[in-house]
Formats: sequence, structure tokens, C-alpha cells
Amino acid sequence: MFKLTQITSAVILAFVSQGLYAQENSTAGNQTENDGVEVIQVSGIRGSLNKALNIKRQSMNLVDAIVAEDIGKFPDNNVVEALQRVSGVQVTDRGAGEVSSVSIRGLTDVTTTVNGRTIFTASGRSVALADIPASLLSGVDVYKTRSAELIESGIAGQIDIHTQRPFDFEGSKVVVAARGIYQELADKVDPNVSALLSNRWELDGGKEFGALLNVSFARTNYKDQSITPGAVVPFFTEDVPAGFAPYQAFPSENADGSTVWQRGSESGLPFTAGSTLNFEGQDYAYVLSRDAIFASDFTGKRERPAVNLSLQFAPNDTSEYIFEAFYNGYRNESFNSLMFTFVDWWGSLGDNPSQSIELYDGTNMVKSRTVNDVYGFNSGDLSVGKTDSYVYALGGKWELTDDLQLESEVVYQKSEFEDTFFAMRTDRVAPGVNVDFNHDNGLPALEFLDNAATDVNEADLTETSLWNVAQLYDNGSYRKGDALTFTVDGSYYADLAWIKSVKFGLRYDDRSAEEGSRAIDGFLGQSLSSLDPGLAYNTTNFFDGRADIPSEWVVANGHYIYANADEFRTLYGWEKESNERNFDISETTTAVYAQANFETEIAGKKLDGQFGLRYVNVETDLSFISEATGEFTDDSVSASKLLPSLMVRYNLTDDLVARFAYGETLRRPNFGDLNPNITYQEDVTNIGYGQGTGGNPNLKPTESTNIDVTLEWYFAPTSSLYATVFQRDITGLVSSFRNVQNFAGSDDIEAGLYIVSQPDNASDGELNGLEVGLVYFPENLPEVLDGLGIQASFTSLDSSQEIPQLNQAGEVTGVDKRSIFGVSDTSYSAILIYEKEDFDMRLTYTWRDDFLNNYEAALFAAPLGVYRKPESSVDFQLSYDVTDNLVVTFDATNLTDEVYQSYYQYPDTHNFGNAIYSRTFALGARYSF
Repeated sequence: MFKLTQITSAVILAFVSQGLYAQENSTAGNQTENDGVEVIQVSGIRGSLNKALNIKRQSMNLVDAIVAEDIGKFPDNNVVEALQRVSGVQVTDRGAGEVSSVSIRGLTDVTTTVNGRTIFTASGRSVALADIPASLLSGVDVYKTRSAELIESGIAGQIDIHTQRPFDFEGSKVVVAARGIYQELADKVDPNVSALLSNRWELDGGKEFGALLNVSFARTNYKDQSITPGAVVPFFTEDVPAGFAPYQAFPSENADGSTVWQRGSESGLPFTAGSTLNFEGQDYAYVLSRDAIFASDFTGKRERPAVNLSLQFAPNDTSEYIFEAFYNGYRNESFNSLMFTFVDWWGSLGDNPSQSIELYDGTNMVKSRTVNDVYGFNSGDLSVGKTDSYVYALGGKWELTDDLQLESEVVYQKSEFEDTFFAMRTDRVAPGVNVDFNHDNGLPALEFLDNAATDVNEADLTETSLWNVAQLYDNGSYRKGDALTFTVDGSYYADLAWIKSVKFGLRYDDRSAEEGSRAIDGFLGQSLSSLDPGLAYNTTNFFDGRADIPSEWVVANGHYIYANADEFRTLYGWEKESNERNFDISETTTAVYAQANFETEIAGKKLDGQFGLRYVNVETDLSFISEATGEFTDDSVSASKLLPSLMVRYNLTDDLVARFAYGETLRRPNFGDLNPNITYQEDVTNIGYGQGTGGNPNLKPTESTNIDVTLEWYFAPTSSLYATVFQRDITGLVSSFRNVQNFAGSDDIEAGLYIVSQPDNASDGELNGLEVGLVYFPENLPEVLDGLGIQASFTSLDSSQEIPQLNQAGEVTGVDKRSIFGVSDTSYSAILIYEKEDFDMRLTYTWRDDFLNNYEAALFAAPLGVYRKPESSVDFQLSYDVTDNLVVTFDATNLTDEVYQSYYQYPDTHNFGNAIYSRTFALGARYSF
């Protein structure tokens, strides 16, 4: 892969040597008038792509856009799914009936705005994009570079979502749309309905008033299923020290406390045949095997209501006022039926224990084994959550003179989330299991054995008499936030030599965030068959027959527990607790900026661009509870930064545009990462350590220095080809530091050893890449093929980050170089478009390479890094104009019904998760007049 700094100068000199030409910038912001640019008005898919190309061509920043072909006609279930068609954008975390996460050029730190306003969910820094219905949108802009006027946060980029406004239409407009979406695994049809009503009126004296109301409601019943072989643990072979049994788990410490093997190392323990560990001064061979295998049947129902109100008033030609109110809600009830069995028992292997174990050839890694007298539990977990988010904005813009414009806005927003979690475990000791951890291309196989001496078939996992009712977990939490934001921006059109316009502004944001929680658990200890039959829930037809594992099992019914919560609390001997505040944070951000647009000539051709400075100051006050004292402690931190930006743009010909961009951006720590309170989780798998997690109030913003060089060729009215090379130098990436603590215990948590992880700005990274995009509608095709087009994109990334290597005590022992989390080396999408008269169609294929997704808990012998295998999806959209007012649509997602998989760094031997998600099929209609 290349280094951008090595080629930037050569590219710029090559561009300049050919002479420069560019469109004249008509404002001090990002948009320009169509000076010398032919804007072709086309409807349908081609029309939406043409509008997106014009946005890209006219913007001073590097921007990719998606635009609805018609009002309410985003052919996607949510904004995230729509964004996967944008070059350089990858989507991931498919599940619960949708994809929910988006990254730009592999980085997930994306600032999201609605009509230029930052919005957030509860105590978070950003909004859950999947919560915004696609039916409310007119378009989405993806900024990959940032001028000084744009918000400084988000090192990946900024996504600006545009909603409809009444002055967007010439007169009245009414649109009603409805879709029925079939979720295949859930076997449900869900409604997705929306309505838009808009009008504008001319008043006396040349005044004008407009009003728009847009409402949306979506319900989704979903079902996801996954199978996972557990973490890697070392075991003795038959050569064992005194006091140990063959194939017993290998201790991680000697009697004097010195380390035998490090839990949570970057590369994991060696898995070559004959590898040894030194225990109490002597080398012993070991094998690596999994501690457990578990399966999840995850079902739920989600509802998302949304309302957008927009009022515009223009008293004259030189001023305009707007009031907007935006609401989006979230209601979710999900149930996870979990089957979890440990497979690390060594106590009843028989006289020839090695005969029950099969290794991968040439390794010490266990592929399959038989385990007798195996302990396991099933868990019925119910989560109920809801979010309500409100945004209110009042603003205006004024032409004070022919050359001076001013606009200002005050925005208030409030967002609250609360949830309840009930989980009941049932457990037993089964006669035995046969397990193959990698039976079929990463999919495990699991067979439970029966004890012929009993009257009950102990391989029947639905038999309630076999299960003992064990723990009940009764937890809850809340998160909330609000913000008051004031902005003022001015534009002055000058003619000062090569400076043509100046823009300046101020943004003041007063933000608060608060979180709280409650948690209690207890143990019952009686047979599941002795309680009300309504408590039993059977999972059936698990994994759709695609894996050789049990397809049925019984768990405690979380819906039943939730409906009878007080009765179960009484059964376990407690009453409902209240949420206790964990922390609250107040943060004020002040930012000022100035930027200028310039224009000159080089070699007789016009060069234009923009340079600017943005200064931001952040003051944060924290109040958090101490685990040791139970009292709240206050702290304050501050940070400030001056961020320069430079954009240069020129046309080598009328259709060939070159750009250069330099900018600096920030990623602020999440509020939860600033909370130093440590949450301890007891050792539930008998490995000898519990886990602890906490924040760090001294975290600094992550900083990124960004360079982009682009060449764009608009070779036909609705076609273009472009390529971008870019570089991101990132400092202060947050990585997790861990140490072993001997916790003294509390009323709720037992004393003992805990591996505690806390974040720190300990890592630096670099991202280099190449991005290529194409929109092409061939001309002069045969009549039957006229309207055929292609939209395609390809992204190649080379990323690295330096991560400190830590020993078990949290001491730095070296530095390891890894890929940046979430970054795939390559990704691409290819969209076949066909548009003919009243018919249009789009077939989309997206693919991304494997990527480092997350770190495993630092308790095991597996490598810390968990990677996702390559992911792909095929989606289809079709619409037909029955009349000028009525359109019917059909669309489908995940047509190839992929199995999504992950692994611990070494895919052939260290396979991990396997998941399947629903295909969806939707039929809809839209009527407008």
C-alpha cells in the first residue's frame, strides 16, 4: 500500500502543470452556483444520482450524497441501509432485522447531524442512525473532509441528514406511503407507514408562510440465531504434576504468584504441537481447548414512531424564519433464549483420556472431544427498552446588505433512554456431550448424551424436570441527556484581490449527560417442573437445520417473568430497587471559526479554494460515585484546539476536476469512558478471576490530521468516474489498560482477584487508502437496454495502530502493531440499475473484507483480537408507476442468506461466532398529489 505523503506533491504538480479551471464559488460555504456546469434534470433513479453528482461536483468539501428519487422514496428500511451505496462507506452489525452501524473509510467515529444540527441519543455522543426512518428524508450528505464551518468532531467524517421543508415545494404536497415487510426467520409481516402534508401560502404584502408535517411509524419483529464455541484455555496433557489430573486446566500462576501463562495476550498462547509451559520450575506440555459452547435464539419486537414539523415564514425577499420540531422514539422488547454448556471438565475422562480428544494436525489445538458429567445452564433473558428524543429549533437568516448575510439558530434537544433486564438461569449436570468445535467451515457440532440408567431421556433438552431453577437477575438502567445550542454565522462577499468571500461564526453548546442503574440477583434452587408451566419456553427449529447441534431446548420465559415481576421478586426474597445515579456530566463547548474563499489564475486558468481556522474549547465537569466510599466525587477537565483547513479545487478541463484537502478533526471521549467508577463482575465460570471495567476522567480527545487528493471526471451528463487517495494520521487512540486488583468486596460483590480494564490515550494509528467510484449510464444502447446503468465503488485501506503490550499486572512490556478496529482492507459495492418509462429496478451487491472487530475479555488464552470474516449482502429494489400519482414497490434484503462468522486471529483453528439473520421482503405503495 502507498503512503499519501509520498505522492501528494507529485500529484499536485502534475495537476498544476496542465492548467487549472474550476467553477466559481457563489457562497462562503460549501455550495457553488452552476457556473459552467450543465445540470441535467432527470427523474427516477437516474435523476437522484444526477442530483447527488451535482452536490459532489459543486461542494468545496469532498462530499458523496444520496438523494430520494421522489418524496418518501428511499427504497431502504433505514438510513444505514441507504448509506451502503455510498463509496467509502461500510455498514456492519446486521441483526435484529436491520443493519445498525456505519463507518466511513473504516472508521466508526462519525458525527451525525440533521439539517446541520448535532443530535444524540440519551447520554451518547451520537444518534442511533437506525432510529431515523428513511421515509422522513430528502437526502443525506457524507462529508469526508471538513471545512472550518463544519463541526470539528468525528475523525471519520460527518453525515448530514436532510428532512423535507415546505419551501422545498412550489405549492401543496401530500404523500401517503405504506409497506409490509416480511421478516423470514421471525415469520412476521410488519408495517412501515408514513405521511407527508405540506403547503405554502402567499400573504399580504409579499409575505409567505409554509407548513409541513411528516409522520412515520415502523414495527419490526425480528429473530437472530448464533452458535459460538467458547474461549481458549490451556490444559495439561497426561503428564501432570502432583495434585493435578490429566487434562485439567493449566493454572495461570505459580504458588508464589508468578505468571505461568498470561491471560489476554495479543497473540494468544502458541498452538504448535509439543508446546510447553513452565509450572513450578518444570516444563509441561499443554493442549488448547475451548471452555464452553453456547447457542442463542434472539427474538424481539421493535417500534419506531417519528414526527417532523417544519414552519417557514418569509416576511420579505431579504429575510426568512424557521421553526422545526423533530421527534423520534424507540420501543423494544427482546428475548434471548441461551443454551450454554461448559466443555472444560476433566474429572471423568476414563482410563484412556487422550482417546476422547482429537487435535488439529500438527497442532496442540483440540478440534473435538467427549466430555462426561458436564455442567451447563440455559438462560431466558428479557430486555425492555424505550427512547424518546426531541429536537426544537428556531432560526432565521437575513440579507443585511447586498454583500452581507447573517443567520442564527437556537436549538434545544432532550433524549432519555431506560431499560429493564430480567434473566433467569436453569442449570444441570448432563451425562455428557460430544463436541466438535469446527465441524463444518467454522460451524461447531454438539451432541448431548443420555444416561440409560434413568427413566428420563437426558438428551432431551426440553424436559423441564431435568432443569434446576437457579439465578434470577433483576437489573435496570437509565441514560439521559440534553443540550442547548446557539449558533450564528455570517457571510461577506468581497472582492479583495484573490479573496472573494469570507464566512465566520460562533457555536456555543451546553450539554449534560447522566446515567444510573440498579442490579440485584439471587439463587432459588428448585426444579423447573415444580413451578407454573407458563414459566417454560421452548426454542424450536434452531439455526434452520444448518448446523449439527440441538434444535430444541427449554428456558425460563422472560416475557412471563416480566409480566409477573413482583411475584418472582417475592419468590426470590426481594423487592424492586430504584435506579441509582452513577454519574452526571456537564460539558460546554465554544467554537469560533473564520474561512475565506479565494480565486486566482494559474497558466491562464482559474484556481479556487478555501482556507480556514476553527478554534474549539471544551470544559467538562464530572460527578461520579466512588465504589470504595459510595459517595460522589467531583472533577473537571478541559481541552482546546486550533484546527486549520485548506481546500484547493481546479478543473483541468471542463469535465475533469482535481481537488486537494487538508484538515484536522477530533474525537471526544464518550461520557461513559470518563467515569472512573469501576464495575466488578464476579467469576461465573470458575476461572479464578472476576472482571472489572471503569473509565478514565483524564482521557483526551483523539486527534486526526487528514489529507485527501481527488480527481473527478464527469464524462457524460449523468455519468462520472472519480478516484481519491487519502491519509489519516491519528494520535491518542483510546485502548484498554488492564491490571489485577484484589478487591476487598462489598455488599453486592464478593471479594477476590479481578482483572480490571480502563481506557487510556495509549495508541497512535495511521490510515491510508484509495477510493474509486463510478456512475455510468451508457448512451446509444438498443431500445430494450436503454436505461441500463451501473453504480460502483471500491475502497482499499491500509491501517495500523500501535497498541501497548501489557503483562497480567498491567505493566507495559512492549508495543504491538495491529490494524485499526473496524477497518477492512478492501470493500466494494456494485449496483445494476435499469430504468425504463414507468419501471425502475436496482440490484445491489456489497462486500467487505475481514476486519478486527473487538477485543475479547482479557481472561483467556485466545488472542485478544476478534475478527469478522468477509461479509456480503445482495439487496433488490423495484418500483412501478401505476399512474402519475401511484407507485408500487417491492424490495428485498440479504437475498443470499449469509452466515456471518468471526474468529480469534487464526481462522483455520480459532473459529468463533456464527450467526444467521433474516432475509426481508417488502411490498409497498405510495400515493402523492
